[in-house]
Amino acid sequence: MFRRRKADAETAVEAESAVDAAESEDASDDVTEIVPDVPVDRSAGPYDATEVDDDDGRLDLGSLRVSGTEGMELRLEIDQEQQNVIAATAVVGESALQLQAFAAPRSGGLWAEIRSEIAVAIESQGGTADLEYTEFGTELRTRMPSAGPDGRTVFAPARFIGVDGPRWFLRGVISGRGAIEEASAAPLLEIFRETVVVRGSDPMAPRELLPLALPQEEATPMPPAPDGENAPETTSTDDLNPFERGPEITEVR
Repeated sequence: MFRRRKADAETAVEAESAVDAAESEDASDDVTEIVPDVPVDRSAGPYDATEVDDDDGRLDLGSLRVSGTEGMELRLEIDQEQQNVIAATAVVGESALQLQAFAAPRSGGLWAEIRSEIAVAIESQGGTADLEYTEFGTELRTRMPSAGPDGRTVFAPARFIGVDGPRWFLRGVISGRGAIEEASAAPLLEIFRETVVVRGSDPMAPRELLPLALPQEEATPMPPAPDGENAPETTSTDDLNPFERGPEITEVR
């Protein structure tokens, strides 16, 4: 059930340069404007660790406790250089949800800032970013450009979900069919809703990634990828990430 997935640090591009490039083009799309969000009702999740029982059957990943669902595979993304777990990705069918939690100021409002930075970075590279208002508040729906097999530009859809909690911010990125089909996204949205964030009491800078850990169960190593033309293609969106902690967003197909 559990697989380790190494993040390729060499493919990461500093998001700050993408943001600077976007600003130099005088982008005027309203989606890039920072507008304070109305607080999201979290009574049905995502939860803070103080709001649920410790022994509730969720999988303990350190700063995140994740509920499973039928047919779900959990992949843990590992920073290649530091050998730290940097993200947890739940895969259901042809859709995936990447989960990460970050420290946030007591005043909250981090998602509005991050959402704007992601939109600017994507638009500066020729993609699109649109706001959608959902049960989790303001969501960002994007189409990210990449080179197709025939050299033409193709666009990979992705949905960015963010919820501000008490001194933490939880981000989910849905890719694959779930990014365009509500039926495929439904089980992933339920996983996001049922996620518990364990902030801890240690002082941390805003946007600092909350530490993740391997579960108690022994992880099953991923089989080596085949060589040559038959190797599966993986689209990385690391260069679209506004955080500074290396590769964090990976599309899983």
